[in-house]
Amino acid sequence: MYTSILVPVDGSEFSEKAVKEAARLAQALGSKLLLLYAAPHYHLLPLTEGLSPGNRPEEKAMARKEMEDWAKSLLAEAARKANLADGKVEQHFVMSDSPYEAILLIAKKFKCDLIVMASHGRRGVSGVLLGSETQKVLTHSKVPVLVVR
Repeated sequence: MYTSILVPVDGSEFSEKAVKEAARLAQALGSKLLLLYAAPHYHLLPLTEGLSPGNRPEEKAMARKEMEDWAKSLLAEAARKANLADGKVEQHFVMSDSPYEAILLIAKKFKCDLIVMASHGRRGVSGVLLGSETQKVLTHSKVPVLVVR
């Protein structure tokens, strides 16, 4: 049925629930689990000019390295909680200012046939104002999306 399940993670309690649900599904179906963390690009403050602090290449490289290290630990913890056999869990990290687009791109690239995502459950004005990556994935995905609350 589903051979490759993509689970975006962000370290939140909601994300952890999605990982656990996806892992149960993967275990039952013998599917592979792909864990994804999409981090924002390093951006400068709008008022920064020239080579002032925060704009030096070594600072950008250091910020990226710190983000990669944090993402690796986040993904490793999610993989540990998934508790699936080796080879059944892959970990992916991408830089993107549009997480939902990164999720859809990775789903297509790795031929995932299901996306399992968490929802914070915001409704009404707060949901509209804050936006929802889950809502955007639901709107634009060509593969089924399972929302865990």
